[in-house]
Amino acid sequence: MEEGNHSVVTEFILSGLTDRPELQIPLFVLFLLIYVTTLVGNGGMTLLITIDPRLHTPMYFLLRSLSFFDLCCSSVIAPKMLQNFLAERKSISRTACIVQWCFFCWFGDIECLLLAVMAYDRYVAICNPLLYTVTMSRQRCNQLVAGVCAAGLADAMIHTCCTFRLSFCRSNIINHFFCELPPLLALSCSDTLINEIVMFASICFTLVISIVIILLSYVYIISTILRIRSAEGRRKAFSTCTCHLTAVILFYGSQLFIYLRSPSSSSMETDKVASVFYTLVIPMLNPIIYSLRNTEVKGALRKVIYKPLTQS
Repeated sequence: MEEGNHSVVTEFILSGLTDRPELQIPLFVLFLLIYVTTLVGNGGMTLLITIDPRLHTPMYFLLRSLSFFDLCCSSVIAPKMLQNFLAERKSISRTACIVQWCFFCWFGDIECLLLAVMAYDRYVAICNPLLYTVTMSRQRCNQLVAGVCAAGLADAMIHTCCTFRLSFCRSNIINHFFCELPPLLALSCSDTLINEIVMFASICFTLVISIVIILLSYVYIISTILRIRSAEGRRKAFSTCTCHLTAVILFYGSQLFIYLRSPSSSSMETDKVASVFYTLVIPMLNPIIYSLRNTEVKGALRKVIYKPLTQS
């Protein structure tokens, strides 16, 4: 099919992380291990919090949601990426490419906003402990997670509608391992101004607002902790935040690395490495962080492991 002097692109080729054939199998094995670890870790965390009554608290309800959406986000990217490591032709249809971006945008927005909600949860727990059970009731937690999902879906649908209106009639090679929006826009022969405005507004809504909520929450949290007289009390109060703070630094650090660099220092190869980190590595690390640093999670895990052994 022809449009002017250009053929209309109906499928894309994902260039992947590298075009060196000798690295395809080692990279396949590496990312298969990462993906399996992500599935086991996040699936196990979701199941553990569901079946253990001691973990039926607002903090763990939000953690269960984070684990579930981490698993979803990774599953949008990893299967196609693993397939392409073994395929001779690393193709994806135009529709499938845009749908992949839609789901990645949705789950990415959810994780971004959910980390802000988790910071608010820690703020209420430490700064207003007497009102914690009322403020973070099960109904309120359900409303917050539903609101985060709705906001992420609305943003993803706007992106998707704006992307479907584009026509592609240049090269069909996407210099990435999945259908991320910036390299996709670079291939369009349509006016992408609306897409760029929507992308900027999305970054402001998700990243900036989430970071402001997190920073304000931790300003109040640190201020409250410093007023605690006993060192043991300060340690216990801050220990409830360390896992979340670690997850925040990893997630937002990789995001800001990409978006705050000047165009002159931008490199697609560097961006792809950073993308691997926040799309595949961080979802794998989150359940490990919360398992290693959280005594309640470790206690619940030991109970699940050792209970069948004691009964036998």
